[in-house]
Amino acid sequence: MELNQYLEMFIEESKEHLQSCSDNLLQLEKNPDDLAIVNEIFRSAHTLKGMSATMGYEDLADLTHKMENVLDAIRNEKIQVNAEILDVVFESVDHLEEMVMSIAGGGDGKKDVSQTVEKLKRIESGESIQQESTPSETAAAEVAASTTVLENALQLQYDDFEKTVLLQSTEQGYNAFEVSVTLMDSCLLKAARVYMVFDILEKNGDVVKSSPTVDKLEEEQFDQDFKVALITQTDADELRSKILKVSEVDSVTITQISEDLFVQSAVVESEEVIELAAEDVTVVPNAEAKKEETSQKPSTTKHAASKTIRVSIERLDILMNLFEELVIDRGRLQSIATEVNHSELNETVERMSRTMGDLQNIVLTMRMIPIETVFNRFPKMVRTLSRDLKKKINLEILGAETELDRTVIDEIGDPLVHLIRNSVDHGIESPEVRRANGKPEEGNVTLRAYHSGNYVFIEIEDDGAGINRERVLKKAISKGIVTKESALSMSDKQINELILASGFSTAEVISDISGRGVGLDVVKTTIESLGGNISIESTEGVGSIFSIQLPLTLSIISVMLVEIEQEIYAIPLSSIIETSIIKNSDILNAHNQKVIDFRGKVVPLIFLDEIFDVPRTPKQEDEYHSVVIVRKGDKLAGLVVDTFIGQQEIVLKSLGNYLTNIFAISGATILGNGKVALIVDCNALMK
Repeated sequence: MELNQYLEMFIEESKEHLQSCSDNLLQLEKNPDDLAIVNEIFRSAHTLKGMSATMGYEDLADLTHKMENVLDAIRNEKIQVNAEILDVVFESVDHLEEMVMSIAGGGDGKKDVSQTVEKLKRIESGESIQQESTPSETAAAEVAASTTVLENALQLQYDDFEKTVLLQSTEQGYNAFEVSVTLMDSCLLKAARVYMVFDILEKNGDVVKSSPTVDKLEEEQFDQDFKVALITQTDADELRSKILKVSEVDSVTITQISEDLFVQSAVVESEEVIELAAEDVTVVPNAEAKKEETSQKPSTTKHAASKTIRVSIERLDILMNLFEELVIDRGRLQSIATEVNHSELNETVERMSRTMGDLQNIVLTMRMIPIETVFNRFPKMVRTLSRDLKKKINLEILGAETELDRTVIDEIGDPLVHLIRNSVDHGIESPEVRRANGKPEEGNVTLRAYHSGNYVFIEIEDDGAGINRERVLKKAISKGIVTKESALSMSDKQINELILASGFSTAEVISDISGRGVGLDVVKTTIESLGGNISIESTEGVGSIFSIQLPLTLSIISVMLVEIEQEIYAIPLSSIIETSIIKNSDILNAHNQKVIDFRGKVVPLIFLDEIFDVPRTPKQEDEYHSVVIVRKGDKLAGLVVDTFIGQQEIVLKSLGNYLTNIFAISGATILGNGKVALIVDCNALMK
């Protein structure tokens, strides 16, 4: 089998299973008695193990197997979940993620995880992971644990006939055992060892069932362990000692089969069947006493199965590029139809425009994915940080279903990691400080996403120490970022946003200004490169809100085309409030700035011909002016142009590497008549 063709699918599915493990581990930490969550984690780990083994990534499969053993012990109630155990399982998931990322990067997925494996073994055997034991003690403990007779769970599933045979045998004085045999990892001839074990079992009784089947065991289609149901007159200890004499057998566990165990297993089994059928259930642990308790808890909801296919993002990019060319051609056709004024041509163009509108929605929607794919990584990160920093932090995520273009999703992850680390590390105070300040010991960090117009807003809010205004100003002045004179007229918000300046990104600042400003200039640069912006609101002692505004999509936008002399400019509709015609007499002067009274608000006028230095020949005085009222946050401005052309959807093209840092121009587009129009960056004009 050629495995390379499945590599991409393996990597994607591995990431999904690991994400599921992380999410459910966080849930398990909050509900340590809910064995339904353990079952979910176990399933993800089991699938990952099988996939890894099939693809030949033995290290990955081996670590997952060890983690699976611990989960198996938890779900069989041999060990109880606690913070130490969860730490080790989280550590295992971290290693697994690194291995998968290594494979995704072209590596071999190998990693030295011997310490974590040792911890997992100790947990499985019931030892404290804090207690360092000698190798001989560990080996002894492993043997002791491996030979413990289980009395509370069945590993095999039986049909009615098999159950009847086993129960009748016990009634007639025979022993019915479920024998679980694990071979050593180093075992080379697994089929031979299986034959030797079966030889012993068949000499001592009758084998009723095995898992995997005998055929698969002979073909070595199993990991290291297999299970057998046996009717015998030999007692468990004698049977175990006989099997352990076979070379390369690592451990043997024997469970006495009874009618009670069948009842318990039937409860679990029936619940699993319901789950598979409904895809939306609560899995109940084996004891009936737990059933009632679990039923009162929120059910573990799984995503409903849907018919989907995976499509490479590169193919979607190609589709998008082709569609952008179609949008340009549509503009050209509309222009020709207007010139020719042919009724059939007009109808055809109109019908094509409607179809393209629908097609555009579909193409754009295909690229939209929920932002939860980014947000999902943060609960585990915050948990780790809070434990490392010995802080109590509650992370709340709101609006994770908000959809964003895939291109933006790929880029926004790192800035968000940076901001959340900043809030956790430097925003939220230690429990002692919070208590002294009259706050609850547990700090709150809220990650929120929502749509507004053609933008997506992402906010990171914390109830921590906030930003120290005086320290920020002092540092900004000492760094030469602002002068003492200009600092006097700055608002609190402007001062807060000084920490986004590159001059603050030094180690010295981290200790001086309550930690804020750690590389935030990089965050700002990344967000602005995506066509977005970041703002900060902070109150010292109360908390901070970092707000990021991002465009829904980066390629096709709706604009209003305006004309200045012979030049055409495009103003994004998302920034426009309305258009207006004003008289010369409406223009007032305030602080050397021309302004108008717009619905009771003083709005400054920006003459685009002056900003873009448009040559005028000859200059004509006009009594009336066309004004586009635009908005940035709570600020308004009036852009003065010659004429309005109309609304149009355009394809945003970058100006390339040769035309970087052009003031107030965010890109260009090709119009229907083949001419190029520059796109006005209203946010830059209103800074």
